[in-house]
Amino acid sequence: MNTLRHSQGGRAAFAREFLDDERGDVPGWVLVTLMTAGLVVLIWAVAGPALSTLFEQAIQRVSGI
Repeated sequence: MNTLRHSQGGRAAFAREFLDDERGDVPGWVLVTLMTAGLVVLIWAVAGPALSTLFEQAIQRVSGI
């Protein structure tokens, strides 16, 4: 009987600890999202013209213009 109580108490403690660990993680995800968006904008600004030129050249080769 003591083992059963210990097992149930252990599960409850684990559940509380797991739920407590997940709280407050939203600011981290917001930071990751904003940093990712910033990197996309930066890379797009740097590589955008080169990618546009590459795309236009590929279309010209395929269409034969």
